[in-house]
Amino acid sequence: MIANIVKPGHKTRGVLNYLYGPGRANEHTDPHLVASFDGFAPDPGRDPDATLAQLAAVLDLRVKQAGHNAPKNHVWHCSIRAAPEDRHLTDDEWATIARRILNAAGIAPAGDPDACRWVAVRHADDHIHIVATKVRGDLRPPRNWNDFLRADKELVAIEKEYGLRQVPRGDCTAAKRPTRAEQEKARRTGNARTAREHLRTVVRTAVSAATNTEEFFWIVEGAGALVDVQYFPSGDVRGYKVAVGNDTNAQGEPVWFSGSTLAPDLSYPKITERLAATASTSAEQTDPPAWRRLARAVDGIPDHLDQEEDAGQAHITVLAEALDALPLIAPDGLRPQLVQAATAFERASRSGIRARHEQAQATRRAVKAILRQPAPKDGALLATVLDALLLAVIAAQHWHRARDHHQQAEAAQRATTHLRVAYQTAAAEPLTALHHRGRHLAPWLLKQQAATVRQALPDLAEQILAEPDWPALAATLNNTTAAGRAPSALLIQAARHRELDTATSLSEVLAWRLNRLREPVVRKPPRNKAEGRVRPGSTTTPRAAPPARPRTR
Repeated sequence: MIANIVKPGHKTRGVLNYLYGPGRANEHTDPHLVASFDGFAPDPGRDPDATLAQLAAVLDLRVKQAGHNAPKNHVWHCSIRAAPEDRHLTDDEWATIARRILNAAGIAPAGDPDACRWVAVRHADDHIHIVATKVRGDLRPPRNWNDFLRADKELVAIEKEYGLRQVPRGDCTAAKRPTRAEQEKARRTGNARTAREHLRTVVRTAVSAATNTEEFFWIVEGAGALVDVQYFPSGDVRGYKVAVGNDTNAQGEPVWFSGSTLAPDLSYPKITERLAATASTSAEQTDPPAWRRLARAVDGIPDHLDQEEDAGQAHITVLAEALDALPLIAPDGLRPQLVQAATAFERASRSGIRARHEQAQATRRAVKAILRQPAPKDGALLATVLDALLLAVIAAQHWHRARDHHQQAEAAQRATTHLRVAYQTAAAEPLTALHHRGRHLAPWLLKQQAATVRQALPDLAEQILAEPDWPALAATLNNTTAAGRAPSALLIQAARHRELDTATSLSEVLAWRLNRLREPVVRKPPRNKAEGRVRPGSTTTPRAAPPARPRTR
């Protein structure tokens, strides 16, 4: 059950005309009152002698009495809608719900003889409309501050008491949706997304790629967006605005969006907090390649979410950054699904729990490092990273659900759908190669690897050995042994991860996990350690001088 409180208006009769009329598509049936402030308000829907003018006059009586002291927009209008799968509520039930919502919102507190005048109109099976005039009997305005949140909280209790569907609710951390005007403008101009949505993606991608604020502004401009940086008199950055070059208002000026209007975590202070948590340390000779570092770091996120209560949100935030960054350098065939996964997970990246970004520095450094190195030619390494990301997103879904973050959990679930498709596409070729190697192993090596599985995972061994993907796991175990690692110990470690019980192929999942856990090959860093800037959409990063100070308007 959801409530929608519209912007206050000043025409009581106009609202009543709509409620008692046929609707925009003749969808209104049998409009009538289910309740009113005194139980005696005229009902034009059921009483042939009552008129809309009479009902409007009754509601507006105190507005006229207040005269110039009445608020200009005195009409309070709230619709309450049940879920499609809910049973049809009776008029008496809707009347009770209306009174509870008015009490919670502060429009008509229970037992207050001076409460505002109101009526509840029903013209469909699944919803009602409440119309009130915002002048009390003592000619003062009601105390309806924060009315939506208070009404929504009351609806949570109503859903439980009436056995209705319990609708997932937010925590005021969702990004602002495009307005209807923005959506219509996008349709007229032939754009699939609104300017707000496009800019949100550009800014989020820039945050995932940048290592400092100057580079952040440079990347946003490189993506084709206009940037307007505001400064304090001291010269420090106060904030920023972005716009799409061809998105203008009636005066031909760009339509600007501040970072905080794109999403709560895209304000300038929030961005600087994240970038400040990324220590600029140079790679050591003993460091594994960036892609392997990312796979190992992301592989540890489920454990962090399980074991570190206060660090969970920080790791989920950096997980979103990894998803935002990956489409920049992913192969063309994977990019659409990865973009959709990142877009879906955006809602899961924030919650009411504050992220302590310093607790996820290693993963954030690995994300930025992969953008400054060529994409891996080894398809198995890319599949390993995607497999780790998929498991981390599933873990994030569980983390949110355990804390009743319903919207975030649903967003993470949507992201897994797209991420799984990308993973399956990326894994097809390297998995076929592993199959080929496994089928050509010497018989005594196959027996040796089967014995390893029976020793490490006695309860799952026979299922694994009977799977079509067993040769791929056998080849991976053989590679692990050749690398000087103990395959039995790594197999036990890999099997401890969550979601193994829901895997369609244990052999395939374990093969990729062993690839992540196996000690990486040490490579010498290049002689020139200079890092170039990241250009959105590019797969290479040219060396360049530090970016200049962003332009101001």
